[in-house]
Amino acid sequence: MIRSMTGFGRAEIEHAGTRWWAEIRCINNRFFDAKIKLPHGCQELEDRLRKQLGRFFQRGRVDLTICRCGEDNAGLQVRANSELARQYWDALRRLAVNLGLDEQPALAQICAFPDVLSREQAIVDVDELWPALAEMLDQAIAGCEAMRQREGAALAADLQGRLRYFARVIAAIDAEIPILLQQRQEQLRQRLDKLLAGVDIDPMRLAQEVAILADKSDVTEEIVRLRSHLRQFTAFLEENAAVGRKLDFLVQELLREVNTLGSKIADAAIAQRTVELKSELEKIREQIQNIE
Repeated sequence: MIRSMTGFGRAEIEHAGTRWWAEIRCINNRFFDAKIKLPHGCQELEDRLRKQLGRFFQRGRVDLTICRCGEDNAGLQVRANSELARQYWDALRRLAVNLGLDEQPALAQICAFPDVLSREQAIVDVDELWPALAEMLDQAIAGCEAMRQREGAALAADLQGRLRYFARVIAAIDAEIPILLQQRQEQLRQRLDKLLAGVDIDPMRLAQEVAILADKSDVTEEIVRLRSHLRQFTAFLEENAAVGRKLDFLVQELLREVNTLGSKIADAAIAQRTVELKSELEKIREQIQNIE
């Protein structure tokens, strides 16, 4: 069944005493566009994550966020520069002697100087971390896929209903065309009788004019193509693949055939039906913008 490009998935794991979580949000887009946000020290994993996303998403904007719980302090280490602290200590003691003060520098005083204490990001072993993150990502993707499939099923049901309506209107037009042609033939005959009153009309010539009129109004090819496109559209809705672009192409072809049909048959009733078809195609086009 078709899939929507809109979905959300979330998963959490615990690895080496740290909680990790991943969120996937995806919306419609013409192409596959992945935006990945990672914690400090994990940027090396971006290519692996992008490839894993590419196995499941062929179109759409996909935002992936991976975080450690307590991200503000996660992975940070405090380091003390003992050599620099000793130099500050010695400098303060010499200063006290020079000033004739009988004081010893306090530890807190030393630590307040620049670069004595510093926070550093701990080195992340990405190769050791990757299997756990890959499993977490698979879980988040599974949740997102389930949502995309549910919405895809709803879209398919809506589109199938619109296609059935479209087919009924085409069938009604097809049934009206022979009646319309007969009416036009009779109207032509009556006009000629009125204009050429008392003049013998060559039956062959009249038959030729009727044939020309019928040929100009013949929409058999358009009806056949419209029904063929509808069958293809329905078949694509059953495929377990990215068919959004194919469906968009078929909508363009359906619209082209409807326009041709309307221009060939200059009839008010059929013109109204072609307007209904165009309106329905516009609704279908809006729906398939969310299909992968």
